[in-house]
Order: sequence, then structure tokens, then C-alpha cells
Amino acid sequence: MSSSRRPLDLLPTLTAFVLTTSFLLSPGIANAMKIQNVKSPGGIEAWLVEEHALPLLTLQFGFSGGSSQDPVERAGIANFLTSMLDEGAGDLKSEAFQEQEQLLAAKMRFEASRDSFTGTFQTLTVNRDKSADLLALAINKPRFDADAVDRMRRQMLASIQFESKDPEKVAEQAWFETAYAGHPYGRPVIGTTSSVTAVVPADLEAYRSRVFARDTLKVAVVGDIDAATLGGLLDKVFGGLAAKAQLQPVEAVDPTGGPTQKLIEMDIPQSVATFGQVGMKRKDPDFIAAFMLNYIIGGGGFASRLMDQVREKRGLAYSVYSYIQPLQRSSIYMGGVATKTEGMDKSLEVIRAELARMAADGPTDEELADAKQYLTGSYALNFTSSSAISGQLLGLQMQDLPIDYVDTRNAKVTAVSIEDIRRVAKKMLRPDQLIVTVVGKAMKAGVAQN
Repeated sequence: MSSSRRPLDLLPTLTAFVLTTSFLLSPGIANAMKIQNVKSPGGIEAWLVEEHALPLLTLQFGFSGGSSQDPVERAGIANFLTSMLDEGAGDLKSEAFQEQEQLLAAKMRFEASRDSFTGTFQTLTVNRDKSADLLALAINKPRFDADAVDRMRRQMLASIQFESKDPEKVAEQAWFETAYAGHPYGRPVIGTTSSVTAVVPADLEAYRSRVFARDTLKVAVVGDIDAATLGGLLDKVFGGLAAKAQLQPVEAVDPTGGPTQKLIEMDIPQSVATFGQVGMKRKDPDFIAAFMLNYIIGGGGFASRLMDQVREKRGLAYSVYSYIQPLQRSSIYMGGVATKTEGMDKSLEVIRAELARMAADGPTDEELADAKQYLTGSYALNFTSSSAISGQLLGLQMQDLPIDYVDTRNAKVTAVSIEDIRRVAKKMLRPDQLIVTVVGKAMKAGVAQN
């Protein structure tokens, strides 16, 4: 979940701009970025990219935890909390808090994934201190007033209802429930109707106080601020948090081995499927090669093999793709396909065959060269705005990667040899162990129901 507010009509154009988009940085900053490791007087660390061309600041932060820390009977707590932090804090009730947000041209939003709880904060330099005070209140002293909780609960329940009718969401969640049965990763991040209905304000505060702590905190900052000033801001916002999080252990786990194929019946004009197996962990020395392999297989859009074989040559599917999703306690190689119902079986057959062919032979020299050219040439496009840069830097920290990764990444891509990527294809690809979940009509799909 995230929250956004319409700017007041009398705010200047620049203010409205800050509230509605991430500001672009001056030309060339992506190629000449200096990332500083800042440590506050209180010991809080952050990665900082100074950019003084515009009087603006973007700060992104994250805590380990996410929905994997939801109590079993309260699935969706982390996601619920994302909607509540700016619904009143300290002495300010919801309406007063949001009025201050708008008057200061501040913007904050929060998100939860399976492994992390993250936030984004943007402000004008002139209002930086007062805006940071608001963020500090939101993180340290949210109110969780009953009326605000009930109002946001209704939104949560509406989202759950909406996602229950979205075939792609249904297929993906069914995949996680199958692959991670009995594990926190198998529970829906948004929760269920019953679990969200049961949430009370004390549950939200219990989660916040356990998960929001300095020992798992990561921060990335881009914009009009120097290291010394940032140090004071970090202590103001995060210094009051507990020193150590009280996280429940999450067991390292691989997805359940397939082959498994499951149909969830839904009366829709086409069928969709999610497929996946064990992936490559982020700290594995072969991860970069696996990342490149995925680009060739299904991550490269119309340049990928799956798109060529499933859509272009056979006209079986409207879309087909794959990606690697490393989690803190697992890793997944996943993909999806959408097609007319009667074409689903054939689409999955072609996907399995292509994965088997890649596992046996690997990519061609030309495919590897094209992947290197694209992946190195496009990397700078990840750093074209303050929000994009801070997001990238936060992601690197959350994955425990070094501060010089941005400088060394392209060299790592270039260094992958054809022997490396063929070895990784044999190591990672297991088409005979795919877990597949299909959403669509049973009468034509021909997909076995489990």
C-alpha cells in the first residue's frame, strides 16, 4: 500500500511537481555518481548522493521483516501498517497530519514485501526540517486511532476482494501457497478477509515495535543535503527507534519440488499461468550469470527465447516472461504466460521444452553478446531520477551488496563467459520440477486439477 495526497491549489508549481513525480537529476549524474557512506552522531548509517541542482530531497529506508513477520493468524499486518503511518501520529490526528503534509509539500509512502518494510520520503529543502519532524512522528509515534484503522481496514478488504478476481494475482498467490506450504512465504502479503478483519490497533503497534529497529535499518538519500546535515536528520528521524529488532526466525527454504500443476477455475476469456522452480540466491557467485541467462530466456521482452518460441513463432500467447526473485531465505526462478484457454497446455509444453533445451545446450555466443550489450548499456537508465537512484541504493543495501557495486556491476556482466552461462543453465534450470498454477476455465484448458 502507499498513500498520496492531492497538493493544495495554492502551492507553487515546484511543490506540486514534488508531490506527483520523482524529480529528474542533472544530465550525467548517473555516470558520475559519488556515493558517500554517512554515519550520524548517533551511529545511523546511510548512503548519500548529493545533488544540489534542485532544492529537493528523496530519502528511502527499509527494515528487515516484511510480511514474513506477520503472526500466522494476522496475515497482512505489515501491509496494513503501510496504510496507517500517516493516518495520524503524535498529537496530530489523521486530518491534521495530512494537512501538514500538504502544506509542507512533503510526500511519504510505505510498502511491505515478504522480506522488508520500506518507506519513501520526499521534501523541499526549505521545508526539510519540519517535514522530517512529520516523518519521525509517523515512524516513532503513529496513533492507530480506531476510526482511522476501521477506515483503512475497509480499503484493505476492498483490495483483497479486487485481487481475488485478478487472475494473475490469484495464480501467483496459489503458486506461493503451493511452493511454500506451511512457511511464512506461502502466506499472502495482503492478508485474507478473516485475518485483516481481526486486526486491532494493538496488533499494528506490536508489529511496529518489533520490526522497526536500528540494527536492520538501511537508508539511501539523494538530493540537496550534505553529509553533516544528513547526520542530524537521520538521528532526528530514526534515533528514537529500538536498538535491536525482535524478529521471529524465518527458516531458509527452497520451493517444494515439482512437478506440480494446479488449476484454479475462474470464468475468464483467457487463461493465465505462473510457473517456477528453485532459483539462484543473490550471494551465489553465479548470480550474475543466472541473471543474464534469464534475460536470454524470458527477461528480455521480444528479444527473449520464450517470447520468440511461444508468441512469435507459434502465436500461442499474448505474453510470456520470466525473472529471478531472490528472497532473504530462498530464491525463485519464476515466469508467467497468458493465452487463450485452449492454448495453455501447448504453451506450457513449449516453455518446458525451451527450458530443457537451454539446460542442455545453453545460449549461443550471439545471444550472450547481445545480452551483455543490452544489460551494460541500459544500466544507467536505472539512475535517472532521485527516486530511481535512492531505490537502487536501498536495494543494494537490503541485499547486503558493497557500496561500489554500481561501479563494478557492468564489469561483472562483461566477465561472464559462454562456458559460465552454459554451466549455470545446467545447474539452475529444472523444467521437470516446475510448479505450475493455472487460472482459467477447466472445460477447455485440459489442465489436470490437484
